[in-house]
Amino acid sequence: MNALLYGLVVAIWGTTWIAIFLQQGDVPAPVSIFWRFAVASLTLFIVLSLSRRLRRLALRDQLFCVLQGCCVFGFNFWCFYTAAAWINTGLESVIFSMAVLFNALNSFLFFGQKPSRRFYIAAVLGLGGIVTLFWQDLTATGVSRTLLFGAGLSLLGTWGFSLGNMISLRHQRKGLETMTTNTWAMLWGTLIMGVIALFRGDNFTPDWTVSYLGAMIYLAIFGSVIAFGAYFTLVGRIGAGNAAYSTLLFPLVALTLSTFYEGYVWHLNAVLGLGLILTGNLVMFARPLRIAGFRKLQRHA
Repeated sequence: MNALLYGLVVAIWGTTWIAIFLQQGDVPAPVSIFWRFAVASLTLFIVLSLSRRLRRLALRDQLFCVLQGCCVFGFNFWCFYTAAAWINTGLESVIFSMAVLFNALNSFLFFGQKPSRRFYIAAVLGLGGIVTLFWQDLTATGVSRTLLFGAGLSLLGTWGFSLGNMISLRHQRKGLETMTTNTWAMLWGTLIMGVIALFRGDNFTPDWTVSYLGAMIYLAIFGSVIAFGAYFTLVGRIGAGNAAYSTLLFPLVALTLSTFYEGYVWHLNAVLGLGLILTGNLVMFARPLRIAGFRKLQRHA
């Protein structure tokens, strides 16, 4: 079962980046995010209500769902959608693979799980990989505002995603049902994005093109309902660190698609940078995955 969940996460989230690219245009990012999670949360509410799996939550748990909605279904995606207008979405996915390091750091901050010595080696390799990955842009245009802004927003969005991982882990340690907390968190994220769009004076009318609506449905049903459910279930079953290990494979899928749809060019620095980032993450999690995570993945396969 875990192997199936892991495969779903990699396959779906590796392709959602190009769907975000297809939503770039005249529709403001908060509106696109609002419609994505409005469809997703409504779908989850209907499915869970019909199957009688939707559980009531205590006020304190609901407040944590509000925080989770902000971190995972709101502000982080605002960062990603905005960054897609400044840098290639394939590069965004590479930065997102740093979630494994953020999860290790946040696990220490919130749960007292001290990082191993490998963490520091992995952090150096990961940061060095990002610099190497963007080296072509840096030497061609200098340290441009566009590059820094896009990369900075992607890192901020990844940090938000990692914080959401910690909240999901908190839910599951309390015995709360994953799909229930996801549904409420998505609803809160949707409402928060809607309020922000209202205050900004954004037009809520979506782009009625096939590409935009198709991307929205894919992001809502596959990228949100299915993938987030599978991922947070993995967080509970094999741990946040091993679950985040799946992000290592996203860049391979996303950059391949970006090559065809966005014209991404594979310079030598891009290959070396991606290699450094993957190596750093392997240094961080290869042993835990092999000893603990892999066994758990195979246990119910």
